[in-house]
Amino acid sequence: MQPNFAFADVSLPVPLDRSFTYRLPETLRHRVQPGCRLLVPFGTRKMAGVVLRVHNDPPPVEAREALRLLDPEPAFDNDLLELGRWVAHYYCAPLGEVLRAMAPISAEVRHARIWALTARGVDVTRQLGLDGAETDPATEILRALEARPLAEATLERKVPGAKKLLASLEKKGLVESEHSAGVRDPLRAPAARLLAEFLARPAEGTRLPRAERELLAYLELHPGPHRLSDLEQAVKGASQAGRALARKHFIRLRYDLAAGDASWARPRHTLTAPQQQAFDSIRTALAEGRYQAFLLHGVTGSGKTEVYLNAIEAALELGRGALLLVPEIALTPAVAGQFHARFGDQVSILHSAFNDAERAEQWRRLRSGAARVGVGTRSAVFAPVQNLGLVIVDEEHDHSYKQEETPRYNGRDVAVLRAQRAGAVAVLGSATPSLESRYNAERGKYSLLELPARIADRPLPSVEIIDMREEFLETRQSALFSRRLLESIAAKLEAGEQTILLMNRRGFSSSVSCRSCGERLQCVHCAIGLTFHRRDNRLLCHYCSYAQRVPKVCPQCGSEYLYFLGSGSEKVEDELRRHFPEARIARLDRDTAAGKNQYERILGGFREGVFDILVGTQMIAKGHDIPNVTLVGVINADIGLALPDFRAAERTFQLLTQVAGRAGRHHLPGLVIIQTNSPDHYAIRCAAAQDYAKFYEKELEFRRLMRYPPFCAMANVLVRAATQEAAMRLSAEAAQQLGPGGDGIKILGPAEAPVPRLKSEYRYQILIKALSRPRLNEMLHALRRYAAQQKWPATALVVDVDPVTLL
Repeated sequence: MQPNFAFADVSLPVPLDRSFTYRLPETLRHRVQPGCRLLVPFGTRKMAGVVLRVHNDPPPVEAREALRLLDPEPAFDNDLLELGRWVAHYYCAPLGEVLRAMAPISAEVRHARIWALTARGVDVTRQLGLDGAETDPATEILRALEARPLAEATLERKVPGAKKLLASLEKKGLVESEHSAGVRDPLRAPAARLLAEFLARPAEGTRLPRAERELLAYLELHPGPHRLSDLEQAVKGASQAGRALARKHFIRLRYDLAAGDASWARPRHTLTAPQQQAFDSIRTALAEGRYQAFLLHGVTGSGKTEVYLNAIEAALELGRGALLLVPEIALTPAVAGQFHARFGDQVSILHSAFNDAERAEQWRRLRSGAARVGVGTRSAVFAPVQNLGLVIVDEEHDHSYKQEETPRYNGRDVAVLRAQRAGAVAVLGSATPSLESRYNAERGKYSLLELPARIADRPLPSVEIIDMREEFLETRQSALFSRRLLESIAAKLEAGEQTILLMNRRGFSSSVSCRSCGERLQCVHCAIGLTFHRRDNRLLCHYCSYAQRVPKVCPQCGSEYLYFLGSGSEKVEDELRRHFPEARIARLDRDTAAGKNQYERILGGFREGVFDILVGTQMIAKGHDIPNVTLVGVINADIGLALPDFRAAERTFQLLTQVAGRAGRHHLPGLVIIQTNSPDHYAIRCAAAQDYAKFYEKELEFRRLMRYPPFCAMANVLVRAATQEAAMRLSAEAAQQLGPGGDGIKILGPAEAPVPRLKSEYRYQILIKALSRPRLNEMLHALRRYAAQQKWPATALVVDVDPVTLL
C-alpha cells in the first residue's frame, strides 16, 4: 500500500508562477501520485491541475479539499514533469499553462458536446451580421462559431437559450456537433472510416443472422483490423452486420484516424547511396543507445521520408519508441497514410484537428505502449512515447513549430532537448534548414547528413525569373500574370499536366482606400487594413476576424470613389477563370479549407486529377508529392521581403525553394516561373538557383554584422494595455527594470510594435540581445517577478524567448 499523504501541491493552468496546496479526502490519500490530475476548486470555478508533490506538511492557511482524481494512473511520468519544468523556466511561462499544453486535460474532465459550422453554415454566416449591428440569437450563435468550434455550455453562456436554437440550426444544416458528425460514436460513423476486428465467438446455441455469421467467420479466419467498407466485397451487408456484432461485443469497431489516406501510401523503395549513408549513421547511433542529433539536409524530392521510415523501423526493432513531428495539420494525413501503411496499428496520430476524446485515446495508446510511434504537430513533442529512442522533426525550419500563445515554446528545440534527456537520436530534416540549425551543424553540435540529389537522379526543375517592371514597360499593363506564365499554363493544360500557383496572401484585394481623401479602411480593433473578400462581399481583418460589409461611400468623407488595391489568392483564382474558362481550378487557403476535412478533399481532388490548376497560399508549398505537377508559378515573390523582421529574407528563400520543389518530382520535367519586382534580391536569386550554400553564406554574414541569432540569444518583450498611455507607461517601467544593457547585453526600445494595436490592445516592445543565455533568462525572470509584485494585469507582459517573428 502507498504512503498516506494528506496534502497535494497542484499546478493549475493560470498565469501565476506558483502551485496551490489542497487537502486530500481520505478516499484519495493512498491513490494520488505526482503526475496525476486532480479536479480542484479554484475561486468559484472547478479546474483540472497536475499534482507536483504529495506530503504531510500543513500549509500556513487552511487548504481547500480536492474534489476528485481524474486519472487512474499518472498522466505524466517524472521525465515529462521535468520536461515541463524546463519549458516553463526556459520560455518564462507558468508551469500550469505549460502542463495544460502538454496533455489533452479537458477530455477527461467533461465530455462537452462541441458544435461547429457546416460548409453551408459558413456560407450563410459570412452574409449575416457583418456590420456588428444588433442581431437575433441564432445569428449570434453562427457568428460565435465562425471563429472556432465551441462547447454547448460556452454557447449557452454567450447566448442564453442556445441549446434549443442549436437543434433548430442543426435541422437546417447550418451547424453540426461532433457526435452527430459521427466522430465520437463508431457505430454511427461511415463504413470507410471504421476498422473491424474479431473479438470473440458467440456462446453455444446463439443464433445470428446469416450476414453476421459470415462476417464473424471471415474476421476470425483473417486476424487483425479490416476496413469495414472493404469487407463488403467478402460479405454482403458487412456494414450493417458489423455494427450489430459490435453491439453484441463479438467484434470491435474503432474509428480509423488514417481513413481515406490510402492514396498517400507509397511502396517501399530501395535506398539510394546517399539515403543509405544517412540511414546507416542514424542506425549506428540508435544501436549505441546514446543521444546524437543529426541535421538531414536534402533537396526537395531527395527522399527524406524514406530515411525517416527506415530509421523508425530500426528503432522499433531495437525495442525503442519513435516520435515524428510535422509542421502543420495539413501535412499529417499525407505522413500518417505512409506510416500506417508501414507500421499499421503501432502508429498514433496526435494533432489539434481531433476532438478531445480522440486526442485522449491516442495519448492513452502511447502511454500504455499499445502504440509505439507518435505522429503529430507541434504539441506532439510532449507525447508519452514509451522508451523513446528516436525523435524526427520534418521541415525543421518551419515557423509553425513556434507556439504563438503562452507557453511560447519551439517544438523543434524542445524535441532536441527531449531526445537528449532520453538518450535518444534526434533527426532534423529540411531542404532549407534554418540558419540556427545549419550553424549548429557547422559547430559540431549536430552531425550533418546530406541528400544532394533527387531520387533516380531526376533533375531539379528549371527556374525562370520574370521582372514584372520590364513586363509593365513592354505591355503598358499592370497585369497579375506575365505573358510567359500565361503561355506556360496554356501549354500544360494542352498537355494534360497540372499547375500550382502560389500567392501568399488571402482574399481578393489587400486593402481598400478612398480616392478622394485617401482614407484607408482599417479594423476597428487593430491598426491594420481590412482585406476585401469578394466571394462573401465583406472586409475582413486577418488578425482578429472582425468583418464588415463593403461600404458604399467613404466613412470619412462620404465619397463614392473607393478603390481596391493589391491582390490575394481569391483574385488569382478569379483572373485564372477569366483567362482559362475551360480549366478546372481549385483554391486552397484558410478561407476554402476552413472545415476539418476540406483540406484533404481539395488536395485529394487535385492529386487524383479532378483539378488542373491549384491556387493557394503557403499551405500548398511544402510536403506534397503530386506526380503530374510540372509547372509552379509564384505570382508575387516580393510579399514578405519588406517586412520589418530580420528573418524576412530567410522566410522568402525557404518559401520559394519549397514551392519550386513541387514541380517535376517524377518522370516529367518541371518548370518554375517566379514573378517579382526585385529580381536582383539575393533571396530570390538563390532560391531560383536552388543554391542554399550561397544564401546561407550571405545571410549569415548579415546576421554576424547585426548580431542577430545564431550569434546571440534573443527575447522580445511585449507590453500590452487597453490604452496607449498605459502601454507606454508599463513599457517604460519594464525598460527601467531591465536596465541600460552592457556586459554582452543590448536592449532596443521600448518602441511601438510593427502592429501597434491588435485586438483592441496597444502594444510596445523591447528587444533584448544577449551573448549569455543564462544572463538573458535571469533578466526575464526578474522582469516577470517585478510585474507580479506591481500587480500588472495578467496579460500585460508577454515574454517571447527565441522569437521567430518580431511583428
